[in-house]
Amino acid sequence: MSLETISRIIKVQLPAYLKRLPLPETIGGFAKLTVSDWLRLLPLLGVLALLGYLTIRPFLPKKKKQKDSLINLKIQKENPKVVNEIDIEDLNSANVCYCRCWRSKTFPVCDKSHLKHNELTGDNVGPLILKKKIL
Repeated sequence: MSLETISRIIKVQLPAYLKRLPLPETIGGFAKLTVSDWLRLLPLLGVLALLGYLTIRPFLPKKKKQKDSLINLKIQKENPKVVNEIDIEDLNSANVCYCRCWRSKTFPVCDKSHLKHNELTGDNVGPLILKKKIL
């Protein structure tokens, strides 16, 4: 887009567009606008809303990162760490640990991320351990 095109848009087309808009003289005049008048105003109102938002956005409060919160709210709260072991006959390896804290980098396999989570939050969540049942 050349500067001539931009200049023409700003100097000719934009003023012509604004003159054609059905802008009422008073605030009460907005109530008298028809549906087609409102539809013609929508692009202008959308641009003004976007510019307003972009203007105030730097001053809006930043979203805080969600803190780690408790995962286990009521199961075996009297225990320092909840670990369940299940014996399975048809398991290929001796032990398999599955994550229940949702923090594991190797999910669904436990990588002991629950230790840090428990330390930070005071939670007591631990892995699910599947053991090969010895007959």
